[in-house]
Amino acid sequence: MKLLVRSGQIEDVEIIVSKDPGIQRKILEWKLNNGEIIVAEHHTGVVGYLRVEYLWSKYPYIGLIKVDHELRNQGIGRALLSFAEEEFRRQGIAVLYSSSQVNEAEPQEWHRRMGFQECGIINGINEGEIGEVFFAKRLTSGLDKL
Repeated sequence: MKLLVRSGQIEDVEIIVSKDPGIQRKILEWKLNNGEIIVAEHHTGVVGYLRVEYLWSKYPYIGLIKVDHELRNQGIGRALLSFAEEEFRRQGIAVLYSSSQVNEAEPQEWHRRMGFQECGIINGINEGEIGEVFFAKRLTSGLDKL
């Protein structure tokens, strides 16, 4: 599959809004204007994206990776993650964080396959009192443990 992974542009706002209706348009516009959204394009258009958040305005955190359902398990999520990791390495960032609900076994396994290590949990944070498992991935050489 020929795939182009790039920083999102403001022109991508309509497609991102359609794929992420849970976040306000003005926030998505701000993120697009500030390099906090990465998109994957196929000949059909944008087929996936990664939204970056920052914990305490300092530590990069993957707020969401979304890939069109019919194109999952084809390496698009991995390509989005690789692009983000390279950008963060260039910025001198040592660790990338992410998370998954405790009842989502498949996303947790994806994180582990991508080299993330479990680093904590917040109980009852999601709807229905479901907890969130947090993951960290070291981006620079150094200690193996986080």
